[in-house]
Amino acid sequence: MLYYVYVLLCDDGTFYTGFAKNIKSRLKQHKKGIGAKYTRTHVPSKLVYLEQFISRAEAMKREQEIKNYSRVRKEELIKSQKFKSSLTI
Repeated sequence: MLYYVYVLLCDDGTFYTGFAKNIKSRLKQHKKGIGAKYTRTHVPSKLVYLEQFISRAEAMKREQEIKNYSRVRKEELIKSQKFKSSLTI
């Protein structure tokens, strides 16, 4: 089973970082406004970063690490991956 850590760009320019077992399902939840308290008021518009992990513990650790990054460091992380997503929000 794979776990994912992801970063969403919200309409107001902020980033939301989360983890999920099923990324497609999680993005649908965010779109419906039931994904997370933060994304209810900061509407996500684009998936900008995605990583895969083998274990839940690794994914949760990485999620927390990214959440503690400054905005500049998150932007550098996003640029470094050159992520192109076919998943929509």
